[in-house]
This record gives sequence, structure tokens and C-alpha cells, in this order.
Amino acid sequence: MANSQDKKTEEALPPVRISIIPFVVLIGLMTANLILDTIEVPSEMVLFLSTIVASLVAFFILKIPYKKIEKGMLKSIDMAMHANLIMLLVGALIAIWIASGIVPMLIYHGLALISPKIFLTICCISCAIVALCTGSSWSTIGTVGLALIGVGTVMGINQGLVAGAIISGAFFGDKMSPVSDTTNLAPAMVGTDVITHIKHMIYTSGPAIIISLSIYLAIDIFYSPPSMEKSQLENLQELISNHFNVSLWLLIVPVAVVVMVARGLPAMPALILGIFLAVLAVPIFQWDYLVFALEGGVTFSNSYSLILNILASGFSMESGAVMTDQLFNRGGMASMMDILFLVFTAMTFGGVMEASGMLQSLAGATISKVKSIGGLVASTLASCLFVNISAANQTMAIIVPARMFALTFKEFDLHPKTLSRACEDAGTVTAPLIPWNTNAVFCASALGVATIDYLPYVFFAFISPMVSLYLAYTDKTMTRIEEEPETIIG
Repeated sequence: MANSQDKKTEEALPPVRISIIPFVVLIGLMTANLILDTIEVPSEMVLFLSTIVASLVAFFILKIPYKKIEKGMLKSIDMAMHANLIMLLVGALIAIWIASGIVPMLIYHGLALISPKIFLTICCISCAIVALCTGSSWSTIGTVGLALIGVGTVMGINQGLVAGAIISGAFFGDKMSPVSDTTNLAPAMVGTDVITHIKHMIYTSGPAIIISLSIYLAIDIFYSPPSMEKSQLENLQELISNHFNVSLWLLIVPVAVVVMVARGLPAMPALILGIFLAVLAVPIFQWDYLVFALEGGVTFSNSYSLILNILASGFSMESGAVMTDQLFNRGGMASMMDILFLVFTAMTFGGVMEASGMLQSLAGATISKVKSIGGLVASTLASCLFVNISAANQTMAIIVPARMFALTFKEFDLHPKTLSRACEDAGTVTAPLIPWNTNAVFCASALGVATIDYLPYVFFAFISPMVSLYLAYTDKTMTRIEEEPETIIG
């Protein structure tokens, strides 16, 4: 019964030769944008044009009713609203954490405590720990990651390398955290529990993060960043301390946020808490900045106006030192507007592709050709990557392959946790590598490093699927249903 129902669904899907048209247009335009110097079209416009092509194919060739196409677009946009709100809050958080002195304080003391000789390794480990506790790669990147990228920049270390180490650690911690949304989503989609799922991921994520850390450590040892004299670092510290109060009491704010998230507070309220505490910290710790910015006339009304402007438009100062201005003049909700447009167009494209069935058709095109466990896992990983590219959303990259491959994994007598692990091994970790994916957009905007610059250095994202493939083709840790029937739900 299940097989006949699956066949009917498969027959109802549009042909692959039709479904691939919008995807070819998208990849073609993106590729032309990257390699042709004479063409400089914003990525969001490329996605917009691709959405028009996908809609025309769906309406005129596949005869999909317009209302269904529109409903798919709106549903997809709705899925991204939570991420959009978080991005706006992160923009505000970055600005107010600079104005309150939190980020300057972290950079000031980081310059004194962290050695460039093991900096990348420290970045990866510290972000992994924070993300494991909080269950949020985004919160980790937007707070701890922001401070680390500042320290790395001052030390003269390649920003792409630093961002790669930050993202690798943050996504590993998020992936292994029982309070992460994606870590709970994957097992829920296939019919197992989150603890069983996390334990099974140790076999792929464990080796992947160990290998990644080994590479970062090797780079730390053998890569020599541009030398910066101790006196230069001390001068920069002096510049920071001249413009900000760098008291360690400011650590109360980030520690409070991390503790509350670790205790179960969702990401959005946690970011709001971080913003609120930082606003309170401005007059307590940065009174001299208020006096300077308001030209001596510090009143409640003009302080209120200044802080709201910082939250909206970002932090800005003219210290007379290029380095400090480059480090701290950033953030604000307005800085995220271009990013929101990109996410909006990406999700619109993904919505048309899913509503028309073209996404499912392409994702499931290889199922009939699967002959082995290795081939099955390889197809799952490839489908996750494909959905991350075409739908531009990490959640979709877990849900769609999980739905498409659930029956096939069962036919191969594989425990559901093998499918949930495969979905995370590619669906979660490859998301920050796709320039128009919501995760990549967030990472690039929060860290101020373009996706193309950090992409080669997110080693965890490349190694995790490779380890997954190796285990599948060697039939190691590929648990059968009869081995653990008690951990199957439904």
C-alpha cells in the first residue's frame, strides 16, 4: 500500500527535464555574476529573475494554478520570518553591544589574553562550547564570533580564516546541542528521539570536528600572520580604552544571555534580553561616550533618541584612528535591510519550486537508481545540498530529503537515526556555504566577511559529509531497525 501510494506521488511530480529549468537559470546567472567582471547584478535580483522563470514554468508548462503558486511563495516567506526578525535583532545587538562597551571590552582583553599562535583553534573551540550550551549557532556567531573576528582583524589574521573557524565551531555545537531547533527537527521528521539522534551523530560530527581542529591548529603553527609589534597592540588597546570603559563587569551581559539560553530561553527573547541589558549598560559604563556624543547635554530625551538611533542605524564614531573606526562603526537594523531582501527573494524562489513539485522532483530523481546503502546516503546528502542551494533554507534542506527518503531507508532496513544523521551531515552544515542561503547571509552580515571569503575555511562543513559517506560505503555505524526497535517512534 505504501509503495503504490509512493508511486502515485512520484508520478504526480513534474518531469526532471522541466523541473531543472529554473535551477539551471539560477546557477547560470549566479555563475555569470561571479566570473564576468562586466556584469555586476545583486544576488537578490538574480533570485528575483529566477523566481519569475520558475513561476512561468509552473504556470504555463506545468499548468499549476496561480493561487497555488502564490500560496507556496507566501508559505515559504512565512518560514523565513523568524530568521528575518532574528537578523534585525542581531543588527541592533551588534550596534548596542559596541556602544555599551561589551565588544570593545572583549577585544581589549582578548588582545592581552589570546595568542595569535593558537587563535584559530581557540575560535573554533570557544564557539563550539557556547553553541553547545545555547543551541544557537546564530547567537554564538553574532556575539562571541563578532568579538573574535575583531580580535583576529587586529592581529592581522586573514578574516576568512577566522570566520571559517568561528562558523565551524558554532555549527558543530549547534548540531550536537539537545536544545537546538534543527537538532530536534531532524529526528522528529524521521521518527526517533533527539538523544538517540545526537549519540548517532557523534560518529560523523566527532571525527569531523577533530580533523577540523587539527587543520586549524596546523595553520596556527605554520601560518604566520603579518607581524604586529607588541607596542602596536598596546597602542590599539590604549585607543580602545580612551573611547570606551572596558571594565570586566560588562561580562555580566553576555554571561547572563548565555545562561538564560542554556536554561531554555528561545533565541529571540535572548537577543532582546541582550539588547535591553546593553542599553542599561550604556549610561552606567559609557557615560563619557554619552557626554561626547551629545556634546555635553546629556538628558533623558536626547539619550533616548541617541540609543534608538544606534539600534536603528548602527554605532558610529570618529576617533581619528582608522583601525578603531573600522572595528566599531557597524551594526544597526538598517544594516540588515539588503540581507532581508536577499532572504525574501530566496524564499520566494524556494516557495515556487516546492509548490509546483519541481523541488521534490529534483530531490527525488536519484531514488530509483539507488542500489546500495552507500548510494542511498550519498543521494540523501546530495539532496540536502541541492535543497540548500535551491530553497535557500536549512529547515527545508532537512524536511524535504527526510520526507523523500524515509520509505527507502526503511526498505534498506536502516534505523531512522541513520536518515536523520545524514540530513544533518549535509542539510545543516552546508547551509552557510551557499551565498544566498539564509544561514550564509546571516554569517556574512554578522561577521562582516563575504561568504566567498570564508567558504574555503569552513572545514567542518566539508569534512562532515565526507565522514558520513565513508561510514555509509564501509557499512560502519549503519544501524539496522531490529538492532534498536525501542528507539523508533511511530
